[in-house]
Amino acid sequence: MPYNTAEPEWWKTFVDSLPAHTAKLAVVRADGSPQVAPVWIDRDGEQIVFTTGADTLKGKAILRDGRVSLCIDNETPPFDFVTINGTATTSTDFDDLLAWSTRLAARYMGADQAEAYGKRNAVPGEMVVRVTPTKIIAVNRVAD
Repeated sequence: MPYNTAEPEWWKTFVDSLPAHTAKLAVVRADGSPQVAPVWIDRDGEQIVFTTGADTLKGKAILRDGRVSLCIDNETPPFDFVTINGTATTSTDFDDLLAWSTRLAARYMGADQAEAYGKRNAVPGEMVVRVTPTKIIAVNRVAD
């Protein structure tokens, strides 16, 4: 099946699509071994945003080394995907955390559950992670 990577902005449409795809976040553990975990994401301009706990393996790895990779894929045909390598920055600002936790919950759980999930996830120890892409590979597979 051929694929088209000629549309440079297609990756944004794919990331924004609903129902939302989870991203698979790749980080490097302190011992150098890889770790992959799913995260709920949204896009803010060119950045990818998600939340995680600072004391989780993901959080510790990001705080130690802000280099990350994300893979967002369509798990049904035609199996399109986007991979993003980038650098992560974090924020523990409560207002920022509540806003993003609620926004992510609305995207993945629906507007009716957004406030409850937002409040549940906007607690001490959690942080907002913003990934600024350094390399994007977007594969938009097209039918023959």
